[in-house]
Amino acid sequence: MKDYVEFYEKQDRENVYSAGLEAEKHTFFRVLNNIKKLLKENNITNPEVLEIGAGNGRFQDVFDDYTGIDITENSRKYFHKKYVVIEDGKPYPFKDEEFDLVFTNAVFEHIPNINLTLKEMIRVAKRGGYIVFNPAWQCRPWAADGYPVRPYSDFNFFGKIYKATIPIGENLLFRLSHVMPKRLFFLILFLFNKKFFKNKLIYIKLKANYEIFWMSDSDACNSIDPFMAILYFRANNLEIVNYPTLLKQFLIRTNEIILRKK
Repeated sequence: MKDYVEFYEKQDRENVYSAGLEAEKHTFFRVLNNIKKLLKENNITNPEVLEIGAGNGRFQDVFDDYTGIDITENSRKYFHKKYVVIEDGKPYPFKDEEFDLVFTNAVFEHIPNINLTLKEMIRVAKRGGYIVFNPAWQCRPWAADGYPVRPYSDFNFFGKIYKATIPIGENLLFRLSHVMPKRLFFLILFLFNKKFFKNKLIYIKLKANYEIFWMSDSDACNSIDPFMAILYFRANNLEIVNYPTLLKQFLIRTNEIILRKK
């Protein structure tokens, strides 16, 4: 995946690709503050924390004992805390059950070796510890070529038709008519064969654009339904903290998933 790594090495992670360095101005900061309270309530007062896909280090000062990992050497300049460059497709250089909290935000939609990375994320979390999983859910295939942000004149006849149909694809009722039957099918399968979901996340593989960054998630290679992620985590014996009932899990839309490793 040479193109994949080279693409992220050359991105401006401060001003373009991941604009801004202030944690407080990011919507995910609220989630981390809530997690800090949750950890304290469970007597984890000085958690060892790992961020997967640490990017520009925006969240490194939210926790005292922090380690960030990413695939790019050019991100190191943003860190004054521990930062580790990992090799795509390789196990993490950490012990089993090393961290009280593992969190990741807007990252897993970009990871080609997603199943290995999911296993590593679970492996390095302590029993009784927490994982916050928050990719960009259900990334759209049309983002790769920037259909929503480019003019019709950029496309041939079929491209123009495709661009014109995007509002239909984004319509909530249209999406529900596709998503909910699929969820119901896999829920029934899960109830009869939980082991089917243990080793492999069910997701849609996208063709990422590593040449031109047209818009957010034009470089996404995975489209993940949060309910499919929940089934994967349940099959791997993780508690879904913020969606405790099956009905709430089935109806999940776009929020983060907070997990506790049993």
